[in-house]
Amino acid sequence: MLAAILLGGQVLIHLLQGRIHRRNTVEQMAAVGPDSLLIALITAVFVGAVFTIQVAREFIRFGAGTTVGGVLALALTRELAPVLTAVVLAGRVGSAFAAEIGTMRVTEQIDALYMLKTDPIDYLVIPRVLACCVMLPILTLLSAITGMIGGLVIATNLYRLSQSVFIDSARNFLDVWDVTSALIKGAVFGATIAIIGCSWGLTTTGGAKGVGQSTTAAVVTALLSIFIMNFFLSWVMFQGLGRSTL
Repeated sequence: MLAAILLGGQVLIHLLQGRIHRRNTVEQMAAVGPDSLLIALITAVFVGAVFTIQVAREFIRFGAGTTVGGVLALALTRELAPVLTAVVLAGRVGSAFAAEIGTMRVTEQIDALYMLKTDPIDYLVIPRVLACCVMLPILTLLSAITGMIGGLVIATNLYRLSQSVFIDSARNFLDVWDVTSALIKGAVFGATIAIIGCSWGLTTTGGAKGVGQSTTAAVVTALLSIFIMNFFLSWVMFQGLGRSTL
């Protein structure tokens, strides 16, 4: 974890110096975004559907069926969409970063970059960090929309709630800050996933066995970091009493 923190500091310094490989960044954005879109959307639609099943019955029983859409919208934008999308990317992208860079480390390709006077942080790490910071908020927003669609389908077909009431409830509950917080969380989680995956890759030793261990450690560390950081981000963003919406 210390290596990841030190790497994050180096990435920040290099970014402030404007040392960015644009072509590598675009390639990594394509790998992080479109290649992860389908699994993120499938996850979101079923999470939205399950959340609605769990919540709608109880809300209708207490006469608050008109608030189901708003509660789902808040849950998705504030917590479910950014966290679950980050979890999906930690498993898919974080592991790939650790495995790819770890393989380069044990096969001495990283040393070859130094021989060519190319800094691995500029060439390998920063493009991956930027790609995750840009694409994860976009995936989070798309996941939130898809989750709302999944919840809408369940609410209208299983619980006979009005589609217009569901959508109006979501519109009344949601605030610009709720969407903004989802994007901020997505960017922070994206940077965390990329830096942890790259740091484990760069510190890999021990051949093929070491690559496997680094890949597993990268995913576990990234998941723990996401959950811990989510607590502190939520604490900072959503302290105090909420608005009176009901």
